[in-house]
Formats: sequence, structure tokens, C-alpha cells
Amino acid sequence: MPEESRDSAGVRVRLDRMVEEFADLDAREKLELLVDFANGLPALPAEYEARKAVEDRRVHECQTPVFLWPETIPAGGARLVADVAPEAPTVKGFVAVLAEAVAGRPVGEAATLPDDILERMGLVEVLGMMRTGGLRSIVARVRRGFAELARSQV
Repeated sequence: MPEESRDSAGVRVRLDRMVEEFADLDAREKLELLVDFANGLPALPAEYEARKAVEDRRVHECQTPVFLWPETIPAGGARLVADVAPEAPTVKGFVAVLAEAVAGRPVGEAATLPDDILERMGLVEVLGMMRTGGLRSIVARVRRGFAELARSQV
């Protein structure tokens, strides 16, 4: 996707585009696509490594160690900094989808991630109840983090 169209597209439009990528794939292909997204998630910047030990950024409801920092970039848009255990590429891929969807968008808009992302991507059947429960917790944490940032900007 061209950089300028990705930057100007809203969170829901970006998610719709990513959902389309998953639409006609079988279970194995969906997992492979998640791994592709996982490979695109930037490594955790060094300054965040130290913060992991002192800030409560872990999503405890997820069995996989996942740490999230919903933030505002200097231009005022949203950025999701994340660290996901490397042995969980499907979880990492899902977090990468969320990070791509909110990147640079207004934080209030980033706080509107829909509840049905997993269903729309066709991942509920593929990943099972335990894993999807953790992923739902990740979505809730991201949404809550950006909602708090939006309230603090008012």
C-alpha cells in the first residue's frame, strides 16, 4: 500500500483493508499472513526495555508476554509500541496489525478499534478460545490506553 494512502486512511479503513487480506485464506494461510505481519513489527526500542521492569504494561490476561505502550507522537497522532515474545508469532502478528491500523491517526480515533476484529479476520476458529481471549484483552488494552490519552489531550 502506498505510504501516503496508508497515512491518510482512517483506522477502520486500514482494518478493512487488512481484513480483506485474510478473507479468502484457509487456516494455514491466515497463520502465515500473521507471521508476515509479525515480521513487520519493529523491535522494541532500548529505552522501553528498562521501562518493562518498572511500568505495568503487560497484558496479564494473555498467556504470551505482551507489553504495550499506546502513545502520542509529536505530530499528535497515535503510535503503538509493543513487545511480544518471539515464540508467539501469531500474537505478535495480531499486535502488528493493530499497530499498523492506528499509526499516525488521532488518538481518539485509535481508541475506536472495533470489538469484532478477530471475527472479521476469521481468526476465532483458527486460533481457538484461549488464544482469542488473550487477543481480545490486547484490543481492550490498546483501546483503553488511547482513550486515556485522548481524554488527557482535552
